[in-house]
Amino acid sequence: MRRTALVIFMWLSPLVPAVAQVTADEAAHQIAALENAQTVVTAPVEIDGNVLFRVRGVTSLPADQRAAGIRSRIEALARNPSFKTENLKTVDSGGYLSIMAGDVRVMALADADAQLEQVSLADLGRAGVDRIRDAIVQYRAERTTNSLLRAGVHALIATVVFTVAFVVLTWIAGKLELLLLRRLEGRIHSFGIQSFEIVRADRVIRILNALQRTFRLVVQFAFVVAYLSYVLRLFPFTRSTGNRLFELLAVPLVATGRDFLAAIPSLLFLTLLFIVTRFFLKLLRLFFDAVDRGTVRLDNFEQEWAEPTYKIVRLVVIALVAIIAYPYIPGSDSAAFKGISVFLGVLLSLGSSSAIANIIAGYTMIYRRAFRVGDRVKVGDTIGDVIEMRLQGTHVRTLKNEEVVIPSSQILNSHVVNYSSLGTKQGLILHTTVGIGYETPWRQVEAMLLLAASRTEGVEKEPAAFVHQTSLGDFAVNYELNAYTRAVPAMLEVYTSLHRNVLDVFNEYEVAIMTPAYVADPRDAKIVPKDRWNAPPAAQREREGG
Repeated sequence: MRRTALVIFMWLSPLVPAVAQVTADEAAHQIAALENAQTVVTAPVEIDGNVLFRVRGVTSLPADQRAAGIRSRIEALARNPSFKTENLKTVDSGGYLSIMAGDVRVMALADADAQLEQVSLADLGRAGVDRIRDAIVQYRAERTTNSLLRAGVHALIATVVFTVAFVVLTWIAGKLELLLLRRLEGRIHSFGIQSFEIVRADRVIRILNALQRTFRLVVQFAFVVAYLSYVLRLFPFTRSTGNRLFELLAVPLVATGRDFLAAIPSLLFLTLLFIVTRFFLKLLRLFFDAVDRGTVRLDNFEQEWAEPTYKIVRLVVIALVAIIAYPYIPGSDSAAFKGISVFLGVLLSLGSSSAIANIIAGYTMIYRRAFRVGDRVKVGDTIGDVIEMRLQGTHVRTLKNEEVVIPSSQILNSHVVNYSSLGTKQGLILHTTVGIGYETPWRQVEAMLLLAASRTEGVEKEPAAFVHQTSLGDFAVNYELNAYTRAVPAMLEVYTSLHRNVLDVFNEYEVAIMTPAYVADPRDAKIVPKDRWNAPPAAQREREGG
């Protein structure tokens, strides 16, 4: 405004007398000096939290260093009991003015310092002497024993009052919170659409309770800051901290509050996006739960695919929402936020490659329907029952009652034998091989093998068992007995019973089994007579029902 008036005045200057022109020049000079003074960097000379004056600096001596040197010299004079404040004076040093304390130069003042304050150099020197003299007197007075004791008593009283007031206010705040919650508890209801709840009443109550606690903490914090600021200002050693305590705490809080207010539109959008996403995910959850229960049927879609498909769709939805929400996150455009995002991405890509491979393999196994929970499978060298299927791996209980966790990637890269998928419906074919000499008729051998199968508990009558002659060896014919069973979980017990019956039948008909090797015809047939079938300790085991 002042500069605008000057410009108007200068435009009109040709129409006014010369005296007016001189006045305009002086005004322009003063305004230029003011504008230059506003750009000059200054630093305060502060003693015990009280600013005496501000000084400017030069390139070789910055303002803060000059102020620190002046402060240290004034404090040294104040600590010197032999120094008399009457000895402070100004001395013209030719081109600048010195404030002297005897032979010690406290500070030097130049014309630039006087122009900064818009006073004459002499007046600036006299004002400086007065301020330094008052500061020394106050410095000494506040460090006397009586003054420190008085400050200590005031601090003690303030501490007692603060403690009592803090306890009382905390108690009152707690009572008010309980009273308010009791009043609101019966009036707060869940927010939803028809029977679908978006926000439950208990969550609303928790949010209100959190807001109350936050407000109470803010009030308590402000109370503590006020107490500390008062106590610190009582003592000269801590007065500077006390004067700046509120500023030190308020500046970041104000900046945070300003940023928060600026981010309110983005936060509102993020809140709305969160509510809509949560509502949509709940609808997806209800839909896929209905598919899993069989209430909703989809063509060429198995019920067990409902849970993994929901997880995939949920992941896709969350990823899309994250992409939409990213620009609205406060601080997302900062270099620190971007750096942390890149760092976490690198860590995730380097440290979780095998985990991601297992997850992908786990989903692939689910949709391949290679097996289900409860199936008996063989993966590599592991045979057992599937007890749990997860994305990272499959838990298998072996036939020795051992739990083996097989990574999904290993299952995907291996062939899987499922004994239960067809065995429980059509029957699993158990097979065993025996080698019988050429002197035994093959019809007799096949009949004995089928007889052994018919005696075995767990072997199905239909489909009937059958025999294959797998090879004509050098010394024996190899026969393979095949029998159906639906007792897949008990396949080992059925195998054991089948082998026992094969041995019994061949011993009963006095036919020697040549497997596994043959060298020459033995003098005596290698069979077990029937009267020795229950030789001890088998007889005792037979009596005990084993």
